[in-house]
Amino acid sequence: MAHSEALPSLAGDPVAVEALLRAVFGVVVDEAIQKGTSASQKVCEWKEPEELKQLLDLELRCQGESQEQILERCRTVIRYSVKTGHPRFFNQLFSGLDPHALAGRIITESLNTSQYTYEIAPVFVLMEEEVLRKLRALVGWSSGDGIFCPGGSISNMYAVNLARYQRYPDCKQRGLRTLPPLALFTSKECHYSIQKGAAFLGLGTDSVRVVKADERGKMVPEDLERQIGMAEAEGAVPFLVSATSGTTVLGAFDPLEAIADVCQRHGLWLHVDAAWGGSVLLSQTHRHLLDGIQRADSVAWNPHKLLAAGLQCSALLLQDTSNLLKRCHGSQASYLFQQDKFYDVALDTGDKVVQCGRRVDCLKLWLMWKAQGDQGLERRIDQAFALARYLVEEIKKREGLELVMEPEFVNVCFWFVPPSLRGKQDSPDYHERLSKVAPVLKERMVKEGSMMIGYQPHGTRGNFFRVVVANPALTCADMDFLLNELERLGQDL
Repeated sequence: MAHSEALPSLAGDPVAVEALLRAVFGVVVDEAIQKGTSASQKVCEWKEPEELKQLLDLELRCQGESQEQILERCRTVIRYSVKTGHPRFFNQLFSGLDPHALAGRIITESLNTSQYTYEIAPVFVLMEEEVLRKLRALVGWSSGDGIFCPGGSISNMYAVNLARYQRYPDCKQRGLRTLPPLALFTSKECHYSIQKGAAFLGLGTDSVRVVKADERGKMVPEDLERQIGMAEAEGAVPFLVSATSGTTVLGAFDPLEAIADVCQRHGLWLHVDAAWGGSVLLSQTHRHLLDGIQRADSVAWNPHKLLAAGLQCSALLLQDTSNLLKRCHGSQASYLFQQDKFYDVALDTGDKVVQCGRRVDCLKLWLMWKAQGDQGLERRIDQAFALARYLVEEIKKREGLELVMEPEFVNVCFWFVPPSLRGKQDSPDYHERLSKVAPVLKERMVKEGSMMIGYQPHGTRGNFFRVVVANPALTCADMDFLLNELERLGQDL
């Protein structure tokens, strides 16, 4: 290490640090923000993996590089990354770039703290509780608990673990050997994290009883009742129902009032996975889709999706006021959670979670909310619904486009029927051939970089497109472009 002084270093040189960061921020603003959100630029610059490896020069070497080289590395990373803030990115349940949320994310990264004690994160401990209080109030609760989790999947898994612990608290110490066979219930349209959570928590995927969904993707309460009876007859103990508000593909909202009635009759924990649809609670026009959510025991809500708060921002909300989170997950590590601290140790949140270090996820949402207010966020939700409706009406007007169903949310699902298949719906191989269209068009749009739309099969339906209208910067012109581009890309099929 005798030659280490020759290596480039910014340590102890505040002028050089400032120069580097100003240069990097300049690259970010120009390349990721300005170009990355411009309709005149590509959504992505597709490269095959081997070529991309060469372009990135990923190898980590002994010698460091100059500031100019590092800046070029930053430009290269941005150039070949997908621009999820682009107005033609419809691929996921998150999109868009809110400047105030981004400012919060930059501050979060700069302060680099862990949100487990008031001692090292005083601002964010208080801020998180206020944001959670606001979210709980929108659900309809005047009190309760909650925590920000690393994603909606973890929020759902926490809910399962909490419901199990509430019924069988000895399992925390003595494990699964203390438990009878358990059964939890969710619809066939649920997020896959319910199955993964059952496996991860040691319940096993066989413990997940899949309830029928109707033709619109909503859980059928009558079948839920039937499934509970079947589980009990088989010797299993029902303990939780997970309903969904905003399913991943169809955007369906389960009938929460009817499901809550079933849970009340059987004494079951009701969890609502509102990771996607929870933000609809901000809209006075559309919040009826979640009628009954106030009767839930727990709710998962991801503001990084429809509110565009930035990945990731996932809240688990509880109606519980008995400190269930800490009782279930706490271990009272003496080097973090000393009981003789000089402040109120009830402020420390680290024992509410199974993690140790925990990223600050509240600032970006808080700062965005401060800038927008309830009214601004409500307009954002209503605008998404209005644009989704505009897209639906345009689809109905055009030849070669066929809705899967009338949406009730901002997931717009449809087929592009190419010229060669139009008027041939009665052909025996029609559906098989139609299912092959979306993958071809997806490849073409991605390789051109013109837009990104997700596709999937669903039940007996072959592949269809799912457009997610979530980016707050979208306009009717973007909806028109989407349909025009599909027609252009598919005109020879």
